[in-house]
Amino acid sequence: MTEYQNWDQKSEAKAVDILLENGGTLVSPTKVGYIIMASDFKGLERKFEVKKRKKNKPGVVLCSSLEQLGLISEMNEEIEKFYKSHWDRDILIGCILPWSEKGKELIPKDGARTLMMDTRDTSCFVIKFGRPSENIAKILWDRHKKLVFASSANPSGIGNKGQVNNIGQNIAEGVDFIIEADDYVRSIQPRESEDTRYEQGVMVSMVDGNGKLVPKQKFRRNISPAPRLIRKGLDNDLVMSILSQCFESWDYRQGDYY
Repeated sequence: MTEYQNWDQKSEAKAVDILLENGGTLVSPTKVGYIIMASDFKGLERKFEVKKRKKNKPGVVLCSSLEQLGLISEMNEEIEKFYKSHWDRDILIGCILPWSEKGKELIPKDGARTLMMDTRDTSCFVIKFGRPSENIAKILWDRHKKLVFASSANPSGIGNKGQVNNIGQNIAEGVDFIIEADDYVRSIQPRESEDTRYEQGVMVSMVDGNGKLVPKQKFRRNISPAPRLIRKGLDNDLVMSILSQCFESWDYRQGDYY
């Protein structure tokens, strides 16, 4: 039976040990619910299997610092400023970006690349996703230069409503370890109910249809391609405000391709 532990430093340390093992997977809390974390090809395969999810839907890359983000992804100064605005205000954000050449070299050479990029060789790079999982990702990066990949811990298309009991039997029995912190998840949106709280973060695409970085906008209007908000989520209004501060024009395309 999979072991459950409440969120604390000991459970974080155990999570790190699991992700250092070949094929290790676990469930951990974030600001918007629970995620499955993995760090190599075997772990990613297990993630897809327990979620019953098609392999054309890659997971996100969990970034524990702006320095890490800048090393492993391809950005320009405008996108860096956009991320920093969220970092400074502790706002969850994920952007679709190309990988940098240095970043590609850090991907485990075990086939993991095929399961954490889309067909355009882009991924969603996420920051400020919540202290429990941030702490785990930070230790793995700072001490081991190990990347962490994730996706929501629930059957594909069904939310967990911020409760560990809702991750589903397949996931609960298919991972190595589960960290429970329902109280932490509720604390992020205290005025919302299970039915009204966001179960995902905002996602913004910073690439064109071929996966190439959008050109610098330079505060000009009607530049195409432009940043596109493709998934609404936690702090949606704040993210749109920051988009408006950083770019003169941007697109709202809820549900667009990723």
